[in-house]
Amino acid sequence: MIAFLSGLVRLRRGPWEAVASVVIGAGVVMLMQPWAFWAFSWSFAVTLTGTVLFVIVSHFPE
Repeated sequence: MIAFLSGLVRLRRGPWEAVASVVIGAGVVMLMQPWAFWAFSWSFAVTLTGTVLFVIVSHFPE
């Protein structure tokens, strides 16, 4: 856990790609759930944010 947090602080690719993937996954789950309309309405924004974050952090150093 310390190595993960250290990678976040040092702007390393691996930990930030994991964060971006979790954000994308959360957006997809929000899109497919049938119960909460607020989650469905925010799903596109969350998925888009995760995708943009993934594109940005793919340029970070290893």
